Amino acid sequence: MKQLFYITFFIFIFQGNAQSKYEEIKSPNGSTFLLGEITTDNLTSMPYQSWFNTNFNGYSVDTKLVKLFETKLKDHEILLFLGTWCGDSKREVPRILKILEAADFPKEQVRIVALDRRKDNYKKGLRGEEKGWDIKRVPTLILLKNGSEVNRIVERPVDTLEEDLLAILSDSSYTPNYAN
Repeated sequence: MKQLFYITFFIFIFQGNAQSKYEEIKSPNGSTFLLGEITTDNLTSMPYQSWFNTNFNGYSVDTKLVKLFETKLKDHEILLFLGTWCGDSKREVPRILKILEAADFPKEQVRIVALDRRKDNYKKGLRGEEKGWDIKRVPTLILLKNGSEVNRIVERPVDTLEEDLLAILSDSSYTPNYAN
């Protein structure tokens, strides 16, 4: 009985101290947006699922191009910054995630961070996840290898997402939109 008390006590303390990786923020106008580290499950839930599912299901992945880079892609991690309030993110993020699914890319190698839209915290994460990444536009997909940035796709692809990923992963010359 004493053990059960201690186990219950520690579970309660742990849950009480555990912080959620994300928050859902309600704007004064009644709209909501996500903030912090999220998953595709967040994007496929209400109210985000309407735009996510439409853009995910409506996109045709160029599987021939994906086959050319899918092996090299698996040697990388992906850091994806977005705004669930942003039209470009609503269009591109479902497409990006569908390409990753077609490439059988491991979900544990993808980190998705939703950024703020409020004036005082514009394009900031819940816990400063954007710091050091020079995020000016969303979505921003950053390809990492061994923790270091290889390249990025900013806001929208230069050509197509598949062509841009192939150029980056083939060590071709690739300059993203809005390069510094």
